[in-house]
Amino acid sequence: MRRFLTCWFIIVAAFCTDAAHAQMKATAQNVPEIPYDSVRNFLTLPPNLYLGEAIGVATNSKEHLFVYTRSANTRLFEFDQNGKYVRELGEGLYGFEFAHSVRVDPEDNIWVVDEGTNLVIKFNPQGRVVMVLGHRPEVVAGAVATPTGPAPPAEKYTFSRPTDVAWDPQGNIFVSDGYGNNRVVKYDKNGRFLKQVGSEKAGSAPGQFNLPHAIAADSKGNVYVSDRGNNRTQVFDNDLVFKTSFENVGTAWTVCISPGPHQYLFTSNSNPNGNPPGSWDITGEIYKMELDGTILGKFGHASKQLGGFQVVHMMDCRNPNEVIVAEIESWRVQKLVLKPPQTKISLAN
Repeated sequence: MRRFLTCWFIIVAAFCTDAAHAQMKATAQNVPEIPYDSVRNFLTLPPNLYLGEAIGVATNSKEHLFVYTRSANTRLFEFDQNGKYVRELGEGLYGFEFAHSVRVDPEDNIWVVDEGTNLVIKFNPQGRVVMVLGHRPEVVAGAVATPTGPAPPAEKYTFSRPTDVAWDPQGNIFVSDGYGNNRVVKYDKNGRFLKQVGSEKAGSAPGQFNLPHAIAADSKGNVYVSDRGNNRTQVFDNDLVFKTSFENVGTAWTVCISPGPHQYLFTSNSNPNGNPPGSWDITGEIYKMELDGTILGKFGHASKQLGGFQVVHMMDCRNPNEVIVAEIESWRVQKLVLKPPQTKISLAN
């Protein structure tokens, strides 16, 4: 019965997402192409162990890679800096049902966001659960009915299909909450609610969201949100006050900010699930930007072949010259080695 309900949830979620959020061609002009190579056979898995949909990727300070994947079950794998399999974390965990993202914080704690259980889960570096945000619906209540009519008000400590998590330098936690709600929530480092922006209702005004799909924070505590349904990335200060938005790089599926003294912003105009007609002609690329929105270049394209992308769902950019991407429909993770742009940088229109 559990497997049936899980499959039903996946089918309905995918259908509703594709129907409600169309992909948009980027309007940025004269953007230089960034050459890159894809590292072949990047990951080494043990015999009879396979990736399903590659939903999330993140690296720690040792350059170990964590892959969050949807297959027969949601699973979290760790690989070393050479791509060799190390271990599985959280096997059989109650909070694993329908993976959505994985992140690693500055202290090498591993965080996962599970859309199916409405949970944000923190593992310590040893792989033990040390914090849980959100609440999974009780099993005895049965399958959660598809809501009808106006959405109920969003609650402080309960999510509705959350999508991603980030932190500022003080350790405050930001959660994008995501498919059922349309908001970003700020908690302190101990998980105490502080503030939210957006609400349970979708909207297109500044500070409103229509599927906040990913989130990241820079070294000053500014928060960047992939507002996927509105085809933009919104930027907020540390108190979640709207600052600006970037609306010229297509539909923002995911966002990544590199560490270090000079930070870069990466955002993906991913080709959508199901490859609807014409989508490959206008989507599939990833943009490298300054934090102020200046576009430095783009790379990638929609393709099933190695070096192309089949629905990039998440990226890791700890090294801004070696971007790691997780793809849904090709069931793979690619390591991309970027080269200097070959044309003169020009600003987007």
